[in-house]
Amino acid sequence: MGTSNPLLLSSTTGQKTALQLQISRNGFKDNDQKTKFYSGLPSYLMLIHVFNLLTPKISTTPMNALCQFQEFLLVLMRLKLNLPFQDLAYRFGVSASSATRIFYRWIPIMSERLDFLIKWPDGENLRKTMPLVFKQNFGNKVAVIIDCFEVFIDRPSSLIARAMTWSNYKHHNIVKFLIGITPQGVISFISKAWGSRVSDKYLTENSGILKNLLPGDIVLADRGFDVADSVGFHGARLYIPAFTKGKKQLSALEVEQTRKLANVRIRVERVIGLVRRKFTILQSTLPIESITAKQGEPLAPIDHIATVCCALTNLSDSIVS
Repeated sequence: MGTSNPLLLSSTTGQKTALQLQISRNGFKDNDQKTKFYSGLPSYLMLIHVFNLLTPKISTTPMNALCQFQEFLLVLMRLKLNLPFQDLAYRFGVSASSATRIFYRWIPIMSERLDFLIKWPDGENLRKTMPLVFKQNFGNKVAVIIDCFEVFIDRPSSLIARAMTWSNYKHHNIVKFLIGITPQGVISFISKAWGSRVSDKYLTENSGILKNLLPGDIVLADRGFDVADSVGFHGARLYIPAFTKGKKQLSALEVEQTRKLANVRIRVERVIGLVRRKFTILQSTLPIESITAKQGEPLAPIDHIATVCCALTNLSDSIVS
């Protein structure tokens, strides 16, 4: 008996044609819900804007198995859903090795072209749009809230790399990133990946974030970020929760400041959670090829992946009201 549902076609050719229809421009056009699910972007219109920004830098030949738009979707589906390359190969009708090559060919270009979306804000504009809770607790000079987030990786073969990335707390090999967000909830900085054994203080002082600070700026952080001297070198101030070690109890002023910090620092945790939920590749255990930079290149694929995920997150509505 015939059917009008193309997904029920039994022939190999029919199945492939139906699948290609689903992952073409027409399959996504005017379908924001489908776009969000597969790409993490908020709308089809935004998807096309990003695609048009990237394509001038993507080289193609008649030998390419997929058109540019399909390659773009393959990369986004890997980031958003963390689909294995073999799964993507079946979906797009290519080999797993082709799917892998497409992903690693696009990621550095996407990172370079979308990097402008992670921008340190102008101080005047930052003050004009400062949320009320920050004005009440810290005035209008808060420039950034910083924190670190971690990504699991496969066990490196190198003993040095294995030691630098091993976490006794998580019992796993890990890389971590320093992230900075504005009081408005926008990602304004993302570092390259560092081994988990590097302290938060060292990472902050060597990531390049401090050079963005201006005299009078305020940085909010957790206790592990004991970088007051380095922040002060730029004429800025660091606010972290008061240390309880060696004290019977905190003063009323210290208790109040710690409470105020906790009230606003949760924003950076929520933004980190948003990035990881939107792009579940950051929740997975990444293969060694993702953390290994090619010869002559300063950054590894994981650095590009984090940049792209953060940049695309900034194109969505902020989780901070």
